[in-house]
Amino acid sequence: MGFKKIIRIIHLWLGLVSGLVIVFLGITGCILAFEIEIRNITEPFKFVEQKNITYLPPSDIKVIAEQVLKSKKALGIEYPGKDDAAIASYYDADHYEIVYIDPYNGRVLRHKNMNRDFFRVVQTGHLYLWLPPRLGQPIVASATLIFLVMMITGIILWWPKNKAARKQRFSIKWSAKWRRKNYDLHNVLGFYMTWVAIFLAITGLVIGFEWFAKTVYWVSSGGKTQIEHKHPVSDTTRPTPSYNMGDKVWKMHLDSIKDNESLGIYFAAGNSDPIEISVNHRPGTYYNSDFYHHDQFTGAQLPAEGTYAGKFKDANVADKIARMNYDIHVGAVLGFTGKLLAFFASLIAASLPVTGFIIWWGRRKKTNKKT
Repeated sequence: MGFKKIIRIIHLWLGLVSGLVIVFLGITGCILAFEIEIRNITEPFKFVEQKNITYLPPSDIKVIAEQVLKSKKALGIEYPGKDDAAIASYYDADHYEIVYIDPYNGRVLRHKNMNRDFFRVVQTGHLYLWLPPRLGQPIVASATLIFLVMMITGIILWWPKNKAARKQRFSIKWSAKWRRKNYDLHNVLGFYMTWVAIFLAITGLVIGFEWFAKTVYWVSSGGKTQIEHKHPVSDTTRPTPSYNMGDKVWKMHLDSIKDNESLGIYFAAGNSDPIEISVNHRPGTYYNSDFYHHDQFTGAQLPAEGTYAGKFKDANVADKIARMNYDIHVGAVLGFTGKLLAFFASLIAASLPVTGFIIWWGRRKKTNKKT
């Protein structure tokens, strides 16, 4: 049995095993690629009229939010920008809710149960197939790994034997019969899609498999192990200040950010926890963010270790790649162009199991007729 015939058998059976999951992941991936843009159009309560006055401090926003939140507890406040609503959030293993509040006058604009949010539901399906995470995540990750192998075997099968055959592998013959067009759609679009989808698959595997994430970090760091992130500890021997330390820390960072940057504050959950500050230099993405930790009693900045500690520009290559993983996965790292690439790669990926099945079924019927 020849090499390509073995590859073709592997490609076929892997496709039959994972096809339905790949179709589902491709379709949901298309939806999630433009989540932010669609939200900006369909959720006007996210925006406010910009005023030339100072934001309400986090302590005030927190009090307002907790009058609305079912949990009666806000874990953090985000100030996305001058013409954006402030966002107060609460989440645990079973609940996730947010409140949009005008940061200038404190008016509540919308309270959302994010467990019923359309994109949140789609994302849960994309990650876990709406199954319990311990069950759904391995299924999705395994299908993604199979898809990665299929892209590699697909390129081997696509690769032409001679120059005469090479030309037809780059274009679809639209004048041909539908079976030939289907064959070309599978091969030609699959070839072009692979060079984008391979990044979507690798970043998806980082999300889905812990061992894969550790391997990528080990390779990108030159053989180093990723440092586990641990919160620094506040000095509990200090007396509680008479003023709100969170407001003081927040104001200190607010004065240093630019108009197009996002600022978030996350309150200390316990007596020894720090106050956390995040500054996103490129809202709409997640990777280019700086993370600070402050003593909840003194306000002093505390050193922290791990991938998500300190400034993005000061992180090593492996930590930068880890931070960029989600934005690479949805194409946001390259802006609107990257999202378009991710959208079409996901769409074509969803079509490949369908066109591939049609090719296999047609050949199967042809073989049966000969028999």
